[in-house]
Amino acid sequence: MFTLPDLPYEYDALEPVISKSIMQLHHAKHHKTYVEKLNAALEQVPELADRSLVELLSRLDEVPESVRLAVRNQGGGHYNHSLFWQCMSPDTASKPSGELAKALIARYGSIEEFEQKFSSAATGLFGSGWVWLTRELEIIALPNQDTPMALGKGEPLLGLDVWEHAYYLDYKNKRDEYIKNWWKVVNWKFVEERYTA
Repeated sequence: MFTLPDLPYEYDALEPVISKSIMQLHHAKHHKTYVEKLNAALEQVPELADRSLVELLSRLDEVPESVRLAVRNQGGGHYNHSLFWQCMSPDTASKPSGELAKALIARYGSIEEFEQKFSSAATGLFGSGWVWLTRELEIIALPNQDTPMALGKGEPLLGLDVWEHAYYLDYKNKRDEYIKNWWKVVNWKFVEERYTA
């Protein structure tokens, strides 16, 4: 059985970028629901009980068709949000550093150009979904709760939730403003640790 992880900070820690109200709704309601529905689906297929979430999402073709969509959506929602909480922090550097910074500059020309391309992908994603930075430093936008693992791209380094529930209470229809402010709370130390691991 999967469980809802605790946040690594208080609900109000990311204010004013993300309000306490959004964090409570997002974590205690939306994320909790993904976990509950994933567990309900997996109860139907006990042969999958020993698989990790990454294994399930990386090998969706091996999940019985009767629960595959639930594992994709609810499992993706659980994985994505679990990573998302860690990708943010109230105590963060404004820019990446170390090996990650060097690699991003080598790939994109500058940190600012990387952020612009990532932000454009997030702003331009139609409907609900996520934008990811993969281990190969590729930026990909995926709909709904889809994950890079399902595409054979491994676990991502960084993810941004652009579902309306992630920002609508604070920013209404101004997704671009939410994305611009989100960079202020990106936990670059965590992202770099994933990159160098």
